[in-house]
Amino acid sequence: MIGIPEPKFAADHWGRAPLLTRAQDNPDGALGDLFDNAAADTLLADRGLRTPFLRVAKDGRTYAAADFTAPGGVGAEIGDQLDDTKLLDLFAGGATLVLQGLHRTWSPIREFAADLAADLGHPVQVNAYVTPPQNTGFSDHYDVHDVFVVQVAGTKTWRIRPPVLRHPLRTQPWENRRDAVREAATRPPLLEATLEPGDTLYLPRGFVHAATACGAVSTHLTIGIHTWTGHHLGERLLAYAARRLAADPDVRASLPLGIDLTDPSAVTDPAVAHAIETARAALQEALREAPADVLIRELTGPGRAATRPAPVGPIAAVEAAAELTGDSVVVLRRHLAPALTTAGDGFVLESRAGRQAVALADVGAVRDLLDHGRVRAEVLGTDLARRLVRGGVVHVERASR
Repeated sequence: MIGIPEPKFAADHWGRAPLLTRAQDNPDGALGDLFDNAAADTLLADRGLRTPFLRVAKDGRTYAAADFTAPGGVGAEIGDQLDDTKLLDLFAGGATLVLQGLHRTWSPIREFAADLAADLGHPVQVNAYVTPPQNTGFSDHYDVHDVFVVQVAGTKTWRIRPPVLRHPLRTQPWENRRDAVREAATRPPLLEATLEPGDTLYLPRGFVHAATACGAVSTHLTIGIHTWTGHHLGERLLAYAARRLAADPDVRASLPLGIDLTDPSAVTDPAVAHAIETARAALQEALREAPADVLIRELTGPGRAATRPAPVGPIAAVEAAAELTGDSVVVLRRHLAPALTTAGDGFVLESRAGRQAVALADVGAVRDLLDHGRVRAEVLGTDLARRLVRGGVVHVERASR
């Protein structure tokens, strides 16, 4: 998607500066095989999607869900299902349709997003923005995640301006800085470009932007990269330090008897001052000595939770487990993020499919599975292989014809 060598992108653009890549310089093509307007219509009209898988907006205004949803009729009375007739009226009137969470609802996008997340090392989401001609869905704003914009149909003119807040966190959305964003939108753009099918635009989080469709229906994918940051590490540092302080009896000691914490002069009490310095010294030591591997390990859980593994068919999996023999080949489920760890006196296979206990006698076979990605069921033993199939860790490879 970037059209330049990855080291150059990492050094000059990642988290730093926008990058426009034209279709002729894009080795990945237009990604039109992943999504197009026909796919959008299928999702809007045929799949029974509910909120929040769609937002509708026009000129900076976001419509209420009731404006484009309705019950689905007999046997499907749930009231927040997309109503294609209402959507037709809104779209014909100039509203932008935002299909959210395509990495959950559209198979080609799901596979692409999972592969991209694995390559980047950061969680990925994908939305589609479908805008009628000559309309703007959202006014100038910034995002709290990096984005790759991929134009898949029509054209759209983008205006990019420098950040009003560099590297904003999810707790620092643009709505908290409306006046600053509004003022920034009056300045000359840092970049103004019309994207055509196959063009890609990378925007680091924080860059102010707005886009207007040109002479036909315009559709683009926004690939959101929810980056891990130093702030995540800082939160883990503080949590580790808090545990260390709780283990220190000097820090746990009571403050002086009769102290009045509502009195500002309490800070001049020598015993209080000593307690503050004791806590400060213990905190500094805990922060200084926090093991890096502990901090990274504490991000493992959030890292697994942020991305889903490849889909598994529950019915097919149960049938395959029942028919499994020693000659069957089992294949590790993609994007599982598995790890074999110790737990008490035993072992546990941790992954996005949950936790499975592993007997000591099976550790070698499980490591063989993790190393190679596939083994014959007899290597694991048919009982363990069936358990891993039913646990969503592996699937049975179909015999070639």
